[in-house]
Formats: sequence, C-alpha cells, structure tokens
Amino acid sequence: MKTVQDDTGKRYLLLKRSEHASLVRDPQNGNECYVQNDRLESIDGTGTLEATAWTISEPVRTFLTTVHDEETLGLLLELDDRGPLRVKTLLDNYDLCESDLHGRLTVLTTADLLEEVDVSGERGYRLTERCETALESILAAEGRQSQPATRVEGES
Repeated sequence: MKTVQDDTGKRYLLLKRSEHASLVRDPQNGNECYVQNDRLESIDGTGTLEATAWTISEPVRTFLTTVHDEETLGLLLELDDRGPLRVKTLLDNYDLCESDLHGRLTVLTTADLLEEVDVSGERGYRLTERCETALESILAAEGRQSQPATRVEGES
C-alpha cells in the first residue's frame, strides 16, 4: 500500500487505483471512500505502517516512541504524581546513577515530555502539557486517572 494525500492535505492509504478515481482508507477511522485521482498525490518516504501509526494522537506517539523502559516510565509517573522535583531529589530517591538520570532527562526534555523548572531555588523537572496529555490517555485506557500534583517539592 502507498500513502497518498488529497488536495486538502488529508492523508490516506491507497487501496486500489482505477482510471478516474482511487479507493482509499482513512487511517484515523478506517473508513474507505473513492477520491478523484486528480485530487491525490503520492507521499514519498511515508510507509503504510507509519501512516497507520498516525491513528494515535501525536502526544501519545511521542510518548510511545521515546519511553523505552520501565524506569523511564516510572520516572514520568512519579513526576505526574509528585509534581516538579529537584534533580537532587530524583538522585536521592531513585536507583539511577547521575549519568543515567541526566541522559533520561535530556531525552525526555528533547522530546518535549519534560521541562526544566526552578524548584525551591534548585534545578528540577516537571511534565509538559504534551506528556500530561499522553499520560491521561494511557492511564484512561488502564482505567486509571492521572493525578495532578497537589504540591510542589519544598512547599509545606
């Protein structure tokens, strides 16, 4: 299957092409329809599996492609539960060496899942809106709710 887009930029999977129209599937909802060939153009470099992945929201796709292990997932869940935490607190409370922690923080910050913040006058991290959105979706699928942090480290 090839990936195509119509003249509005909407992407489809090409199922069958005839002389005047092509049968396409919307990867977001699975609906199939015919679109006039003169309204379609091929998208080079985009595979069928990649187009199928677009059915998942962008924040969840970013989360899934960035978080590769249980420790990183646990770190994000802790930040979701406890709110912004100082780097020192992360090092003191969790079984991560400094280089592993900083590597994870860098990857998660680059993916816009974490952001650096000031926590009680020290460097810390909190979840971004993108990460919160992804976690809400994932936890909802698990029948759980994301718990917005009610306190910030260092506050009474």
